[in-house]
Amino acid sequence: MVLSPDGAVLLLIDLQERLMPVIADHEVVVARAVRLAEAATLLDVPVWATEQNPAGLGPTVPPLSGYPQAVLAKTTFSAAGDPGFAGLLPAGGDVVVAGVEAHVCVLQTVLDLLAAGRRVVWAADATGSRDPADRAVAIVRARQHGAEIVTSEMVLFEWLRDATHPKFREVHKLLK
Repeated sequence: MVLSPDGAVLLLIDLQERLMPVIADHEVVVARAVRLAEAATLLDVPVWATEQNPAGLGPTVPPLSGYPQAVLAKTTFSAAGDPGFAGLLPAGGDVVVAGVEAHVCVLQTVLDLLAAGRRVVWAADATGSRDPADRAVAIVRARQHGAEIVTSEMVLFEWLRDATHPKFREVHKLLK
């Protein structure tokens, strides 16, 4: 049950310039997503991102824009519902999810991934909505359907597994 970086992917959903300012605690959400993206990069976990209607909501926020190996522009709320999505994720492995809005694009993507038989790990502290109540209910619903709810710090330590990991010091610095 412990997370492994082997075969895993980090999926950053719609963390976009024009959307983030209206998200509750958006600074924390972005900081935690950056923590995940930096650790993923250090541990060779692919980072993928989506952008909902980028013409209207802008690109991925600058602190995250350098991490994704690929960005999927979409109009569907569930990223998994977009025709280009299937090519993003490797077969098998954990899908660690973060992003906005929790009760719309994140939840619908998580539910579709679960329906497809994927192990989905939702980094709750790197996920937000405009209204915190929407975020809270989305997390409960995702858990009811099989998503594992974690924090970004849990992901980092599970990916490392041991203080003797060669990248331990670099990843541990991300927590300060």
